[in-house]
Amino acid sequence: SVAVNLGTDMLELDCHLTKDEQIVVLHDDSLQRVSGINAHISDISYAELPPYLCKLGVTFQREYFCEGGEDKRIPLLRDVFDAFPNTPVNIDIKVNNDMLIKKVSELVVKYDREHLTVWGNSSNQIVKKCYKENPRIPLLFSLPRVLQLLGLFYTGLLPFVPLKEQFLEIPMPSIITKLKDPNRLSRSQRFITWLADTLLMRKALFEHLTARGIQVYVWVLNDEEDFQRAFDLGATGVMTDFPTRLKVFLDRNGISKPQ
Repeated sequence: SVAVNLGTDMLELDCHLTKDEQIVVLHDDSLQRVSGINAHISDISYAELPPYLCKLGVTFQREYFCEGGEDKRIPLLRDVFDAFPNTPVNIDIKVNNDMLIKKVSELVVKYDREHLTVWGNSSNQIVKKCYKENPRIPLLFSLPRVLQLLGLFYTGLLPFVPLKEQFLEIPMPSIITKLKDPNRLSRSQRFITWLADTLLMRKALFEHLTARGIQVYVWVLNDEEDFQRAFDLGATGVMTDFPTRLKVFLDRNGISKPQ
């Protein structure tokens, strides 16, 4: 709720199904990291889920931890829809589970949120199932489709190929040097990072996609230098663990929100 109160335009979250087929908002399929319990979420009913740990590491910021609020329950997707009825939500369908896809679609329709939701996964199989289940909910590019997109872009064929996806969400590969000690990256790792960054972070690609009505988001950026680079490249927006930092940056630079 803090993020939304700050003016966050979209919430990004991940979904799993409990043993009793409740849709929960959680990144990992294992409960070990978030609750200290060595169990899979699909093996436990919602009422029996353990609470969050008080302190959790932030994946995209080295040696940084976040403290939880009063409510330590793992939330249901329904709770998020109830709490933020007008906030767009980006849903990562974390497992290839037909029931999960069906139930998320039913909930989105029940809450009349097809225009406020985008869904998908890096797996092309999951994205295809999402599209088949409900073609009215906007789609993310899966990883194979991102690679296909790059192939079409670099061969000059992209303008001639229709795209059913409406959201491109890609990492900024260069941030790996901020997550790990650069001196501990091997030469080949540094080269692959440089190559991926050079191929993905292309202004002409972002401009072509946004001109076609496809939104481009870059993740997960947590400092001003990376915010600046993403917006200079023409990204629609960025995903961050620190919405306050991003808001300060946007306000100071006079960058307006995407419509």
